[in-house]
Amino acid sequence: MTTGSTKRIGILTAGGDSPGLNAAIRGFGKAALHYGMELIGYRDGIRGLVENRHVPLDGKALSGILTIGGTILGTSRDKVHRMSVDGEVRDMRPQVIENYEKERLDGLVLLGGGGTAKNAMRLAEAGLNVIHLPKTIDNDIAHTDTSFGFATAMEIATDAIDRLHSTAHSHHRIILTEIMGHRAGWLTLGAGIAGGADIILLPEIPYSVDSVAETINARVAGGSNFSVVAVAEGARDLGDAADIEAAEALVKAAKTPEAIGAAKKHLANVVDSQREHTFKLARELEARTGLETRVTILGYVQRGGTPVAADRLLGSRIGTAAAHHVAKGEFSIMVAARGEETAPIPLSEVAGNLKLVPPEHEWIQTARKLGTGLGES
Repeated sequence: MTTGSTKRIGILTAGGDSPGLNAAIRGFGKAALHYGMELIGYRDGIRGLVENRHVPLDGKALSGILTIGGTILGTSRDKVHRMSVDGEVRDMRPQVIENYEKERLDGLVLLGGGGTAKNAMRLAEAGLNVIHLPKTIDNDIAHTDTSFGFATAMEIATDAIDRLHSTAHSHHRIILTEIMGHRAGWLTLGAGIAGGADIILLPEIPYSVDSVAETINARVAGGSNFSVVAVAEGARDLGDAADIEAAEALVKAAKTPEAIGAAKKHLANVVDSQREHTFKLARELEARTGLETRVTILGYVQRGGTPVAADRLLGSRIGTAAAHHVAKGEFSIMVAARGEETAPIPLSEVAGNLKLVPPEHEWIQTARKLGTGLGES
């Protein structure tokens, strides 16, 4: 650690790239420089931290990055306690501690999602000064109102649904739009409501194919010969959802390392077998409704490009707040968005927790009142 009054701080981005990362880097960096700190940026996430690959971040390096998508530092999805190095899975926390001390760091700032929160917690438990900044387009990080990246992704998904309405109407088709979000339905629900989707399918509400088909047939009977269906990538029908739940129960019940490994492999196989669930649903709906059905998968386009103003503002707010906490010597926290303010949340309350859509959330109620189908049985 530094011996004088100047704090030396490392910063990195980890997990999937997301709009607003550079805004948050800039927000933290400019505020940190204002506090008189010295800042270095680690390349390619946790791997760069392990390999001690870093660059200085001064005013010049932080200039002009506010509107740029992705991350100027690069990223990776490595787990610090289980990293593949030279073909061997190793716990690299001792190496990180060595690099931390070698570079005379006073703290680390990690920008990322749920996996990054876990890495931050592991490093904090190892005795390092760590702060986590919540980034994900999925909006599934616990104890924060939102995360930077979400607003931009929702704008992109909403625009896609808007555009698909015209071709669905012109060709009298059902169009299924698969939207990212992993196990959380926030992105699909928000974009589905904003884009006027006729049916929204979420991971939190396993759907009945019969119910979805009935909604579409009722629309046809009412004179609407097309339907736009927003499908979360984690949405499943009742049967597939039950299979995943059973596989997850096996993982929780396993006690020995061998049993845990076998159960996790089984779960992975179940999930992999359902990878094309949206195409499966399209075939079933075409057969039950007689309407041509097409699938559009938005994929990584939702994570790319220039961040919208809301994400630039959020990244700047959270970044500058983090610099304030570093200046006060407050660590082992995530800087959360709370209304128009920010709040420090203990990492122990964040790591390992997911923020899923509650079954009676206001957005769910809004969709129901609009007459939007949710595939409920």
